[in-house]
Amino acid sequence: MEQGRRAGARLIGLPRLRRPTAVFCANDLLALGVLQQMTQHGVRVPDDVAIVGYDDIDFAAAAAVPLTSVSQPRHQLGRTAAELVLEESDHPQGHQHRHVQFEPELVVRASSGS
Repeated sequence: MEQGRRAGARLIGLPRLRRPTAVFCANDLLALGVLQQMTQHGVRVPDDVAIVGYDDIDFAAAAAVPLTSVSQPRHQLGRTAAELVLEESDHPQGHQHRHVQFEPELVVRASSGS
């Protein structure tokens, strides 16, 4: 969160007309730090700046301004990772690596508007 607060402070230091109208953070803790900095300095979220995080941690929905976030299917990710490890350990010589993709979901909350 501290890095998010620092990033938020840099954004607040920009002239209002040069300040971005949206911020996408690599994870929710960064986004929550940016959100905290914005609200402490009177920047209205999402009116002045929309904020979106990534991970959809439990705290995202409980923030002062509930955080929009990208959710990954964590259970499915863990299960598939375990299956891949077991496949490789059971068949080390004939194991074929596979490309696995998961569909993320945007969970829209108040920090990005409607």
